[in-house]
Amino acid sequence: MKIINLAKAIRRRDPAMRSWCEIVLYPGFWVVLFHVPAHFLYRCKLFFLARFVSQVSRWLTGIEIHPGVRMGDGVFIDHGYGVVLGETCVIGNNVLIYHGVTLGATGNETDASRRHPQVGDDVVIGAGALVMGAINIGNGAKIGAGAIVVSDVPDGGTVVNEPGRLVGHETSLRREIKELWHSIDEIKSDCE
Repeated sequence: MKIINLAKAIRRRDPAMRSWCEIVLYPGFWVVLFHVPAHFLYRCKLFFLARFVSQVSRWLTGIEIHPGVRMGDGVFIDHGYGVVLGETCVIGNNVLIYHGVTLGATGNETDASRRHPQVGDDVVIGAGALVMGAINIGNGAKIGAGAIVVSDVPDGGTVVNEPGRLVGHETSLRREIKELWHSIDEIKSDCE
């Protein structure tokens, strides 16, 4: 089911995809295929094997995802080269991550079990953004390209610049309308 949801997310988010056959050309697709068994091995405490699978994936795709990362359905890493996702990251559903993004630690975290960001559902993280530390990125948030984010972002918030600065915040009604359109688009794609 995770792979089917990923394929639908890629089709929905990338207008350059002309046919379903092209899915095999996306590194963001392959990295998730590798991450599923790597994460399973990690949960089984087979750490060396998990890291080996993730390293093979990195060599093939240019995307580094630690096997401990927990990912929801429909996480699409577009272009992907240079993406780094740290061990304790938690990523929600339908998240779009562009190339060069780092979800990393600052080194100042006091809790070793939570050093990396937790990203909500329907988040977009622009190219080259650095999201650092044990912070929360709210549902529907947008992180601009090149932003450096070291503090929490509220639901529907938009962060740009270096250091990251909150410039917008969607009201709950606007977010609900966006979610409704998102559901309609999914129904349309299922009918095609």
